[in-house]
Formats: sequence, C-alpha cells, structure tokens
Amino acid sequence: MSEPSPKRGFASRPVDPESWVKSPDRPVSRAETGAEFTARLTIDVTADMRGRIKIVAFQRGQTVADMLRALFEREFPTSEGEPR
Repeated sequence: MSEPSPKRGFASRPVDPESWVKSPDRPVSRAETGAEFTARLTIDVTADMRGRIKIVAFQRGQTVADMLRALFEREFPTSEGEPR
C-alpha cells in the first residue's frame, strides 16, 4: 500500500496575484465554450436576491447568466490596451 500524499490546503496564497487572476482555472477547449474562453464565477446571494434576479431576467426575456454578463461588462469594462 502506498503512503498517503501530504494534505494540501484548499487554496494557497498566490505569489503573483496579477497572473493568478488572469490564469484559467483549468484548460478549456474552444469546442466546449464556443468562440471565447469562459470561466465560471460563483457568488453567494440571499434567497431573496436570487429570486429578484431571476424575476428581472425573466421579465427582460433573458437568462440570468446573459443578464449578469451584460451587467459585468457595463460595470467592469476593459481598459484601452488591456487584453480581453
């Protein structure tokens, strides 16, 4: 029987935060995502907030994901010269 590997923590502190933020979580093929690279983002919201978001998306005829992507694009536009 082999010895168990040393236990690793859930996450380690990045040495270079800038490269850590820009690095993908895992390799993703273009076939899997369509034309552009995507990354999953998970946030905690209250049940009430989740309900309000879903209602507004439905009223606008959008998916929650598409509505939130548009919101993020408005709130966090790319800077000139910054790669997308």
